[in-house]
Amino acid sequence: MNWYILITALWLGVLTSISPCPLAANISAISFIGRFVGNDKNILLSGFLYTMGRTVTYIFIGVLIIGGLFASSQLSVFLQSYLNEILGPVLILLGMIFLGMIGSGFSINISNGNKLQSRIKEKGLVYSFPLGVILALSFCPVSAGLFFGALIPISIKSSSYFIIPILYGIGTAIPVIFFAFIIAFGGEYLGKAFHCLTKIEIWFRYTAGILFVLIGIYYSFIYIYEIM
Repeated sequence: MNWYILITALWLGVLTSISPCPLAANISAISFIGRFVGNDKNILLSGFLYTMGRTVTYIFIGVLIIGGLFASSQLSVFLQSYLNEILGPVLILLGMIFLGMIGSGFSINISNGNKLQSRIKEKGLVYSFPLGVILALSFCPVSAGLFFGALIPISIKSSSYFIIPILYGIGTAIPVIFFAFIIAFGGEYLGKAFHCLTKIEIWFRYTAGILFVLIGIYYSFIYIYEIM
């Protein structure tokens, strides 16, 4: 497996975690838990458990989808044969999502916020892990596009059941641990850090969107139209 594929999987995870919807959810979740766990060490621990919940969920979904696709020999052969042709249009659509051209009204939210918040108030730290699991399953356009539109095709292309989803999960964990640390030891800097990261995320997202569109067009020209 090429090193740039591994770096791409890690970067997709980071990009997912700093996207507006997941970033707001991550900070809100850790801040909310932090109100009830009592001390700085427990805030870091809650951040770690919350991150593990998200990471394990992404790994589980990735392994389940990729393993299921490869379990069917006919589907596996089809994907291995035509993935490059499929990847071009998928990357163009993903780039359009990043640029805000499509998908703005799409979301998947399976959490029961009020019920879960009341349980966190009662149990605090114990619910950090399941909160991470539930919020990981709540996909917005960008996170869904990155996971299903970019990570899954990369995993299929590299025949990686496990390593690629793990690196993606680790990537999603890095910004969360960073903000857990700020909340625990430098709460007054949270607003500034969030503001700076939001600005950086906009540039990252638009740059990624343009790159995805260009790469998608390139793949389409080569594998669909056979122009180049």
